[in-house]
Amino acid sequence: MPDLLEQLEANCQANGIRVHWAEDGEQACRIIRELCEARGARHVIKGKSMVSEEMHLNDHLEAAGIEALESDLGEYLVQLNEQTPSHIIMPAIHLNTEEISDVMHDRTGTERTIDVDYLTAAARAQLRERFMAADVGISGVNFAVAETGTLCLVENEGNGRMTTTVPPVHIAVTGIEKVVEHLRDVPPLYALLTRSATGQHVTTYFNMISGPRKPGERDGPEEVHLVLVDNGRSSIYQDNELLDTLRCIRCGACMNHCPVYTRVGGHTYGTTYPGPIGSILMPHLMGLEATKDLPSASSLCGACGEVCPVKIPIPDLLVRLRKEAVGEGRGNVEGAGVKRDRKEVLAWKGWQWLATHPGAWRAGAGVAGKFRFLSPSRLGPWTDYRTAPKPAATSLHAMVKQHRRKLEREDEK
Repeated sequence: MPDLLEQLEANCQANGIRVHWAEDGEQACRIIRELCEARGARHVIKGKSMVSEEMHLNDHLEAAGIEALESDLGEYLVQLNEQTPSHIIMPAIHLNTEEISDVMHDRTGTERTIDVDYLTAAARAQLRERFMAADVGISGVNFAVAETGTLCLVENEGNGRMTTTVPPVHIAVTGIEKVVEHLRDVPPLYALLTRSATGQHVTTYFNMISGPRKPGERDGPEEVHLVLVDNGRSSIYQDNELLDTLRCIRCGACMNHCPVYTRVGGHTYGTTYPGPIGSILMPHLMGLEATKDLPSASSLCGACGEVCPVKIPIPDLLVRLRKEAVGEGRGNVEGAGVKRDRKEVLAWKGWQWLATHPGAWRAGAGVAGKFRFLSPSRLGPWTDYRTAPKPAATSLHAMVKQHRRKLEREDEK
């Protein structure tokens, strides 16, 4: 990756793209704000970008007096509702049609209706004006090709193409792990992304950006900037096990098949990236002290690992992070050992030893049985073993005897 990033920088600069490096999200926000201020920008239009969510870019720009408007339909609705995305592919999946109608009516004055075509057309009309008036367009990057210095953007709505071509300045922001070596590496990754994310063979739009507007061209931005964000990724790269996390192409397949995520939703996790991928990625970005419960927010059923198109061993990494949280792992993640409690650890170690030694388990069960009289006689109707009916007969002979006794009692009556 380090060699590819240097090659990407050289080829982007040769194409007229200005490259900026950011060690963390705060520095990346500062770079983007300074680029906007240099152009006197007061209105920014944004395409979908999880890295910008990770950086809290919108809040940073608004604090500087720069309006940042999301142009992806789901992101636009979430922003109107003053929420954060609950899914990395479908940001507004937690909202139904009636809720969307209420939000658009309250914030933009549209009619209250469940007519999806009307609501979509209204959002399109509102955003079209903002595309034309924006001073700067900001987008994410799905794949950055080192060989050609090309930025690839995958989308279905066309807002990404508008964001990157209509405003006079285009700023692309991406994590350093999105770099690929050759242009021929993109098609197989593109196929994996679209099929795993939405079930499509291809998306409606696939944009390839290799530089600003050239002399004689009639459209395109005057300036193109690329901000490469580290934000903890280089430390992940140095760990031979956790390195697999960087292969993620942000398709969301692990979330769609996770029994925990599908029941509690993305906002429950309280982090930018929810679901299984978020549970292994966010501890690196925020530290285990702030995310100590995420590795345990899984049933370890293995579905996320099975459906991952790039074969990230998510269940194995969850187990690794659980060990890190109690101080038993390699200690490479910031905040390792944050969940360590000596009494609790000793209790679980004792339980682990007992459960893995059948002889000791049977002996312990026998001793516990002798002291059964010490237990309460009635904890509930399902635990009163003294008054509970005897179990049903389990053999044919016993069943016949029970039936005969029943007949004899009836004859006596």
